[in-house]
Amino acid sequence: MKQNSWQSSLIALAFFTVCVLGCTRSSADVPKNESAGNNNAGASAEGASVIEDISGSYTVTGTNENGSAYKGALEVLKQGDVYQFRWNAGRQYDGVGIPNGNVVAVAFTEGSDGKGCGVVSYRIVGDGTLDGKWGYWGLNESGTEKATRTGGSSLAGDYRTVGKNPNGSEYKGALTISPKAGGYTFAWDNDATGFGIQRANNVSVGIGGAKCAFVAYEVKPGGVLDGVWGGYGSEKTGTEKATRKK
Repeated sequence: MKQNSWQSSLIALAFFTVCVLGCTRSSADVPKNESAGNNNAGASAEGASVIEDISGSYTVTGTNENGSAYKGALEVLKQGDVYQFRWNAGRQYDGVGIPNGNVVAVAFTEGSDGKGCGVVSYRIVGDGTLDGKWGYWGLNESGTEKATRTGGSSLAGDYRTVGKNPNGSEYKGALTISPKAGGYTFAWDNDATGFGIQRANNVSVGIGGAKCAFVAYEVKPGGVLDGVWGGYGSEKTGTEKATRKK
């Protein structure tokens, strides 16, 4: 994903500290540069459905990476093209969420803002192309990115990227995806890096380093967000279910 233009703005954004939910989570590095492809630039969610507005107040229950349980509250706020996620589960966490199809990818960190964190939500289409949307905390706008495989198999491999920054400028670049622990590392040619997990035909990637963590929520009927979360290089993941208050 390319953020040369963003990088100035995106340096103030944040991705992941999986303790969002009252546990301790690791974080993920996210690509930042307006010319490289890491943040969903140039991704047109062809065939992807538009999800309902998920903003609102939620109760959360979940499990940490070690299997222990937690409970808490979550506020989801619509901020321009993206969503702000604010948890209170013994500790406060804040992050940025990007919807793509029926999945919402979120990057978060501990504290009252998510500065330094970014997130990319890729949808895997039939030919292995990654069709993505990306954003950074505090930017309130999203970019797009399409990554086309040039080598490798399955999700891992080398890709050619084309994308569009929030200001409408276009970029081209390259991306390498490698298996790591329970997920994948993402390395863009603009020196941005991230860590992501695959869930069905979606891949959620957190950017911003070890301080940032990520969550991949599947949007289900009845105001339920069914999530899996983790930190940079996580060997194990946690789970979280957020139910919208009536």
